[in-house]
Order: sequence, then structure tokens, then C-alpha cells
Amino acid sequence: MQEKGKSPKKAAAAASNTPTTKTKAARAASKVKQVTRAPGALLTEDDLREMSEDDYMNDAQLEFFRTRLLQMREEVLQRELEVKERLHEREVFADPADRATAEEEHWLDLRLRERESLLLKKIDDALRRIEGKDYGYCEKTGDPIGIPRLLARPTATVCVDIKGQDERVEAQFRDR
Repeated sequence: MQEKGKSPKKAAAAASNTPTTKTKAARAASKVKQVTRAPGALLTEDDLREMSEDDYMNDAQLEFFRTRLLQMREEVLQRELEVKERLHEREVFADPADRATAEEEHWLDLRLRERESLLLKKIDDALRRIEGKDYGYCEKTGDPIGIPRLLARPTATVCVDIKGQDERVEAQFRDR
């Protein structure tokens, strides 16, 4: 049931943070390994996979993904600088084949720069969602996206079911 004035996404996030009524026996029966780590130590991917669903998008997990996204952002910015340097290089070629090769490389660098720019926007959006505590939840349904999907694609904004639906719709319209 959705609380008055809350979006489905916020309601799902609030519901995921409520304590469960599992007994100790039920927790033991679920065979979910509790992850223990030193205070201040970052989680590893294995730690994330082993954590209980009750811990989904807790502060430690949010910090793990924030760190990963910041690292990705630095890598993208570094690649963007390298592409900019290559784009500003001007060489004169006497051979038309060499000139054609250089133009093709220039075009590929422009395309790479465009893709990197889009990725940078997605990373910044994901970092904003972490700050707003909306990270890890589907933008369309409010359901958890899931740790495996976020490890594979930290900028994911929708759960795998919605992404599959979107891709099927896109394929239908593309084939026409």
C-alpha cells in the first residue's frame, strides 16, 4: 500500500527499510550468510552478492557503488582528454590513403567522445540517485534493480524485466 504523498519509488524504498518479522529460526533456515567487515572497509563484489535482501541498498552498499561510479567517472574523463588531444592533432598527408585513414580515425574519435559524454551523464545521474537514496530501484516500477545487474551496469535505472520489455518494444518498431 502506497503512503499518501509518496511516489511508488519512495514507497518501495521505505518498505525495503522496514524491519522484517523473521524469527531467528527463519533467518537460520534461509541460509543467508551475514557479511562481516572492519568498520570503514569497503565491501567487495562477493560481499555484496552474499548480503541478505534485507540489507539491499544500505549505506555500505551505496558507498560501494558511489566509489565504483566515481572511479568510472575518472576513467571516462581521462579517456575524454586523450580523445580531445587526438582530435586536435593536425597532420598533412600526401597520400590519399593515409588521409582517408586519418579521417576515419578522426570520425571514430568523435563517435567515442559522443558515447563517453553520454556515459558521463549517466554516471552523474546515478551519483545523484545515490545522494537521494533512490539508487538501486527501478525508475518505472520502484522495484529493486538487483545487485547482480548493478554490478554489471552501475548506471542501470530500470530492473531487468522492464529493460527486456523496452528492448522488445524497440525491436518491434525497428523492424517495421
